[in-house]
Parts: sequence; C-alpha cells; structure tokens
Amino acid sequence: MTQTSNRRRISLIATALAAVALTAGVPLASAADAPAPTGWVAQVGTFDYLVQPDYDGLAPLRSVVGDSTIGLGTFDRLDGELVMIGGTVYRVGTDGVPQRAALSRSTPWFEGVRFTPQASMRLDEGTECSSLAPLVDELAGTSQGMVAVRLIGTFSVLTARSVPAQSQPYPPLSEVVAEQTVFPLQDVAATLVGFRTGADLLGIGAPGLHLHGLTRARDAGGHILSCTTGPDVRLTIQRTRGVRVLATP
Repeated sequence: MTQTSNRRRISLIATALAAVALTAGVPLASAADAPAPTGWVAQVGTFDYLVQPDYDGLAPLRSVVGDSTIGLGTFDRLDGELVMIGGTVYRVGTDGVPQRAALSRSTPWFEGVRFTPQASMRLDEGTECSSLAPLVDELAGTSQGMVAVRLIGTFSVLTARSVPAQSQPYPPLSEVVAEQTVFPLQDVAATLVGFRTGADLLGIGAPGLHLHGLTRARDAGGHILSCTTGPDVRLTIQRTRGVRVLATP
C-alpha cells in the first residue's frame, strides 16, 4: 500500500481538527502557574536560550511538568537527554541507558503536553524520520504552530544520541553535538515523542520536527537522529493550542 493510500485512511479521533483552535502567541507565566491549561504546551526556556549558549537550569521539573504525559528536553548543564513518556521523566546519559529522573532536577529547556490524540495514520514500512514533517503537517492541517507527535511501533533502524554535561564557559551547541555519543539500534520496538515547530514559533521551539524516544524495553533511547519504520508504526498527532513559557532567563 502506498503512502498516498495511507493518507486517505487518516483517522480523525475525537473532534475534527478544524474545530481545534491554534494560538501562535506565547504567553509568559511563572512556574507557580503550572500546569499549563489543557491543550497548551508547557515549556521551560526557549531554543534561542540554549543556542546563546546558556545551559543553566531555569526551574525544577516538579514545578513545570504538571499533567504532561509526553515531552522532551534536557537537564541542567545539558546533562543528558530528557524523554517523558506516559507521564514519567527519563534521563538518557552518554551510556545510552534510560533512568527515571528525579523531579528535583532542574532544566534549561523542556516541552511537555497532556497528549490528546486527534489524528493518526499507519506509516508505510521504510518511511524515514526525515520525511515525517510533511505527514505531520497533513494530519494537522497546518504547517504553523506547535504540533505534538507520537510514533509507536517497530523500527528497522533507529539512531539515538546523548551529550555529556557541560561546564562554563559554555561552548556553542554545535560543539557540544560534535561530542555526542551515538546509539545505533536495529529492529527495536520503541515510542518516539516530540514536537513539530512551525515557522511562526521559530526560536521558541527547535526548528522542524524534534523527537526523543525510548525502546519498549526501556533499555535504550535519547535524542532521535534518524529512523526507518518497520511494518507497524503509527503516527499520531495533537494540534496544540499554543505554547505557555513557564520559566525564562
């Protein structure tokens, strides 16, 4: 079956996307106001803050995660990759092994949402992660705003990474990524979560589609560099109402 025929089988879940309000505004709020209202992304810091570079934590996780069920980010001093699945926060360090993270840990950048599926599609086997953004836009009915994304299934190829903690003076993010540890995985069941940031929110979120993930066995994961889907991967999205920044420098 072709990707085109799969698109025709897009299933709309709950209310139609046309009825979902999308707000491009980014209201500022204190961490004490968390959690973000339903349908809004709760965020700490901004992508622009990271690339200054500044990796100092801005808020403890317990003050910002609220009722989020999926999310991603990093920890103080860029100490590993943050992955939230099912409301549980994991840290993936340079050993590649996910560990539950204490909510007392601080974060310079976090994005989370109480994930409410609105539309989904079964992906053709062999679909590359690099080709997912147009499919997300099609499901969401827009290329703007922030769309929450979840993929569940078996991946024939899945490449993740993590980075080591940094010390001041902080090097540029490009230099940090050059020190990344890469974890090549094959034929693994996994859940990937993240956000597609539209052009209207560049600087707030990471540009394009940003994914973190964990294997079903919770024995590997991190920031997703690339993937190739197996025969059973389902892409599900939520077109969020906007972004609520709970802590800034």
